[in-house]
Amino acid sequence: MQNSTYLKPNCYVNDAAFDWLYPEKIQQLSRRHWTPLSIAKTAARFLAHQPGKKVLDIGSGVGKFCLVGARFFPESTFYGIEQRLELHKYALEAKAATQAHNACFMHGNFTQIDLSGFDGFYFYNAFFENLTDEDHIDNQVEFATSIYNYYCRYLFRELEKTASGTRLVTFHSLEDEVPPCFQIVDASADLMLKMWIRR
Repeated sequence: MQNSTYLKPNCYVNDAAFDWLYPEKIQQLSRRHWTPLSIAKTAARFLAHQPGKKVLDIGSGVGKFCLVGARFFPESTFYGIEQRLELHKYALEAKAATQAHNACFMHGNFTQIDLSGFDGFYFYNAFFENLTDEDHIDNQVEFATSIYNYYCRYLFRELEKTASGTRLVTFHSLEDEVPPCFQIVDASADLMLKMWIRR
């Protein structure tokens, strides 16, 4: 019997191939809600600039950023925190399918964990859905402008506490969560992706 691994496409070839790790309903959310492969690689390269780095994806969804980072930067560990249990389960399934041993996924709200143990953070504006009535992933969580403001203030304060040299990558962010102690050191041509270092 042919080994089933030969029947699986290389999920890191492009976004469409990666989407095959998930059910169709999750694939349909990909273009709007999951980090593009090229962006994930660029962000992970910046955050895992040295071996042994611990990187946290705030609002990790189905785990795409962490899995891509883990694949291309095996000497660092990528953590994801996601409040939607269903998405967290899909991330665990994708981790098993890709055998990404240096990707770790936690179920919960990012305000419930200690952020001080991480060297870098990836943030694909997980709070923005509180500002719009469209394009929600689902209706499993409460949405409100007050929640957006609370999350931004909380993350702002936590990032202020980080050590000099801490790295941050934002993608499609309004930057309300970025304190002035972080300085932009690189950005994409369209300015949607920005790399920051804490002074």
